Amino acid sequence: MSCIVSTDRLTKRYGKRAVVENLNLRIPQGCVYGFLGPNGSGKSTTMKMLLSLIRPTSGQVEVMGRPMNRSTRRELLGRIGSLIESPPGYGHLTGGENMRLVQRLLGIDDDQVGRAVRTVRLQGQLDKKVRDYSLGMKQRLGIAMALAREPRLLILDEPTNGLDPAGIEEIRDLLRRLAEGGVTVMVSSHLLGEIDKTATMLGILSNGRLLFQGTRAELLAASTPDMLIDASHPTHANALLTGEFQSRLDGCSVRLSGLDDHATAKVVARLVGAGIGVHGVRREEQSLEGVFMDLTGGGGL
Repeated sequence: MSCIVSTDRLTKRYGKRAVVENLNLRIPQGCVYGFLGPNGSGKSTTMKMLLSLIRPTSGQVEVMGRPMNRSTRRELLGRIGSLIESPPGYGHLTGGENMRLVQRLLGIDDDQVGRAVRTVRLQGQLDKKVRDYSLGMKQRLGIAMALAREPRLLILDEPTNGLDPAGIEEIRDLLRRLAEGGVTVMVSSHLLGEIDKTATMLGILSNGRLLFQGTRAELLAASTPDMLIDASHPTHANALLTGEFQSRLDGCSVRLSGLDDHATAKVVARLVGAGIGVHGVRREEQSLEGVFMDLTGGGGL
């Protein structure tokens, strides 16, 4: 599958501090790419570099098969919509008046504006002043502004921040519909639970470095869940295994980390050989949140 966005060793430093370091993103066309990481991990800085709002210290950005640089920037940005940080819009104007400002700025026709408004289901709210909008309505207006140019790529930074459950569901449904309509969506968040319900591809960032990139199934496969062994003498069993294996007592069981099937068989044979009864062997049920916490050191959830 061809990529609509790719980066090569993308880096941003402020003095000696690396905010983003050697980032190699690959965002396939037509997906919802969930860009995850704890607050302060470098997500917003990365998105701003993709949009040419911040100049990288080193590395390259390629969008739609072309390098993002001074000569291509204007043309490429004309095919990218974005919502970074707070929603745009003048509070003293109505939603419709804000959309007409965007229309004049971009030089687009009424049909494009109408399609963007209908896509976010805001057509019944255009006569209200934006200061009277809920936060969810403001987010949808901002996305409508980004969609008015009919972009191939939409970049959204934490679009569900501060929303109530109904507002989050609205944005989640919108992102799914956009991807189904052929728009590639890159959406950042520090909340894996929300992104997991929407994204088809995941990228996990921590301390400016990309820790994982791939599908949900690939993320789960990249982690080995703990093994729990129910033994007749758990204290004795743990003492026997400690040193060679990462083991610790967990109630009446021994918990071992990082064991594949071959190592598990070796552990069981050792316990049985030492006269310790093994009553059960099971892998701990794995959750996506647990994998994310392990990768990011417990941040972001």
